[in-house]
Amino acid sequence: MALTIGNITLSHDAVLGPMAGVSDLGFRSLARSYGAGLTYTEMISVCGLNYRNKQTEILTTVAPCETPCAVQLFGHDPEDFAKGVRAEVIDKFDIIDINMGCPVQKVVSRGEGSALMKDPSRAADIVRAVKEGAGSRPVTVKIRLGWDRLTAPEFALAMERAGADMVTVHGRTRTQFYQGSADWDAIAEVKRAVNIPLVANGDVKSADDYRRIKEVTACDGVMIARGAIGHTSIFAEVRGADVEVDLKKDFLFQMDMLSKTYSDHVVCNLLKPHLISAVSGRAGAKEYRLKVGAAKTTEEIKAIIMTL
Repeated sequence: MALTIGNITLSHDAVLGPMAGVSDLGFRSLARSYGAGLTYTEMISVCGLNYRNKQTEILTTVAPCETPCAVQLFGHDPEDFAKGVRAEVIDKFDIIDINMGCPVQKVVSRGEGSALMKDPSRAADIVRAVKEGAGSRPVTVKIRLGWDRLTAPEFALAMERAGADMVTVHGRTRTQFYQGSADWDAIAEVKRAVNIPLVANGDVKSADDYRRIKEVTACDGVMIARGAIGHTSIFAEVRGADVEVDLKKDFLFQMDMLSKTYSDHVVCNLLKPHLISAVSGRAGAKEYRLKVGAAKTTEEIKAIIMTL
């Protein structure tokens, strides 16, 4: 199933969600190799862009396979967004996404992420500022169901009226963080409130989950985030493709992609959560986790990969 966002049509409506510390270049490239219709950078601070922070610029690195590609920005000041979206390193991106769903305390304490759901007026001003600076590129927004109760239908409609081309809804409130089950019925309420495409997110861990969330929410697309960690082949599965997964090959590919951008130490640490997730539930998983956690170099990580 294709998904159209503004003037861009994706090859498939299953997309990889942005995750801090997880959605690195290697992981995104692997997801694309399995058929993800779109990949997003980790969330990037507009202030970091405006101050030309080196680490921020590294996060904007994309692979040739990421076409089209999306950048996710976060902040709280419309003027910062207006300036940040015009940064040269943002020119390469086809879609600009605004994070209004991150629940982490250090983010919301600055009025960013899901804290913006308590301030619809400011959030709308941010969308308008980004829309003006994005030119013809689609502008999308990622939200939650609300702060501590369901306010997403009204909020999403306000973002649409401000110019958003698509909204993605995670089926939990901020106060829930990632506890409990995602409320797909509530996402369906948001879908009924807007006219722009809606992407549903939350608790999609299999091809069956993908089919069911589409049935329940009537969504236009599905964002898979934590369910893809250690399981990037889920994007082939939702397409109905019969693939034979070779974890050694996948992780070596991911390592190679990361090594083109990051230092040995950083590559080692970025790979660890993916490796641990890949063996979760298997016999000997505890011993494997301990070995991964103790690894300090990519050579040590590579040796562990070869035992998969």
